[in-house]
Amino acid sequence: MSQMLLKKLQQSTQNNTVTECKHILRNKKLTLIFKRLFDLILAVIMTLILSLPMIICCIAVAIGNDGPIFFLQERVGKDGKIFKIIKFRTMTANNNGSEITVNNDNRITKAGAFLRKFRLDELPQLFNVIAGDMSFVGPRPEVAHFVEFYTEDWLATLLIKPGITCESSIYFADEAEILDQSDNAEACYINTILPKKCELNIDYIKNISILNDIKIMLKTVKRVLS
Repeated sequence: MSQMLLKKLQQSTQNNTVTECKHILRNKKLTLIFKRLFDLILAVIMTLILSLPMIICCIAVAIGNDGPIFFLQERVGKDGKIFKIIKFRTMTANNNGSEITVNNDNRITKAGAFLRKFRLDELPQLFNVIAGDMSFVGPRPEVAHFVEFYTEDWLATLLIKPGITCESSIYFADEAEILDQSDNAEACYINTILPKKCELNIDYIKNISILNDIKIMLKTVKRVLS
């Protein structure tokens, strides 16, 4: 998958969207360097500050639920690279259900529902940021199954590191509810949600800046606390 996607990106020289985004990112090399430094410094500081809350989350996940504390899942990152995203486990162990989570999903544990509500399950992704697989802000990484549905335009979203948050995750903060109301959750995601997400992610790349990242992070905090 990784090599195939990288090859597709390299061959997308005739695609206006991919070419435009590549050109923008080439001219934003200094911004990308500062973005990485910003990510690394902030991730280390936040890991230290949030160490106690994360320990409490570990205990909450472990109590009354058999299985691992952390949930690791393969996602598609920059240039099609496969990496393992880290989250606190919010579902029952060894569930083999859909990769899409709907509202009131019966696989979600009581502790998991609370963690999801305030996005506390995302905290371990600070380690993904420190490792360099993710950024604080960038397109949310998809599982390989959904990347298979990407159009050539959407491949532009793989030109930068995926993020913990982005405009599309704020826009679709109620994604689980939308999917819950559809007759076919996967089809709804592929045909309705995914195109809009990719549109917003491409727009983010075209307007990438540290200031914009800070604005998106603040909007995310506001959305979570509202």
